[in-house]
Amino acid sequence: MNNYNKIYEKEIIDLYKKIKPEIVNRISEFRKIWEEADNRTLFIELAFCLFTPQSSARQCWRAVNILLEKDLLFAGNWNDISREINIVRFRNNKSKYLIEARERFLIHGNGIRESLALHKDQLQKRAWLVKNIKGMGLKEGSHFLRNIGIGNDLAILDRHILKNMKLLNVIDDIPKSLTEKTYLSIEEKLSEYSNKVHIPMEHIDFVLWYKEAGEVFK
Repeated sequence: MNNYNKIYEKEIIDLYKKIKPEIVNRISEFRKIWEEADNRTLFIELAFCLFTPQSSARQCWRAVNILLEKDLLFAGNWNDISREINIVRFRNNKSKYLIEARERFLIHGNGIRESLALHKDQLQKRAWLVKNIKGMGLKEGSHFLRNIGIGNDLAILDRHILKNMKLLNVIDDIPKSLTEKTYLSIEEKLSEYSNKVHIPMEHIDFVLWYKEAGEVFK
């Protein structure tokens, strides 16, 4: 039997009750993206998630909007893109990842929607993203699928989530690195805990992130 931190758990449950309407609204917005968006709109979300490793989500979204305003997201070269996103860490590499994804999904081959539609469930969709998009790991793949409304059973294991999982005693320690095996193991533990406290996976991510960042964002 897991020895969960009951005091901290109550804080999480109370916080969930408080912000649940906001979470439901945001998830509804995400689902509309998949239902209604074209491939360019999906690519905007993909770009955001490619920018996020070791960077502030707010700054990454700001960077995406800078590229949109300057007409660089869909057309700029990596040098111009990198220069404009200096608020994002590892901007040179991420600019190259962005251009490679753009070539694949918007210029040649299938679009994002068509590519994802070839895989029947969320795990298969995520595995395909990780295998085929440079710069996208399990966390970024989960984040992207959640943000376009089709990743409701996946965990976005960023530092905020892992810190709070440790505080809840869902995990014993925060791993120094997240191998695929470790990621999937921790994801399963969060899924079990999510069922235990009756907070859906797509909601509990927001609650734990809110505990650190103080907002429901992306």
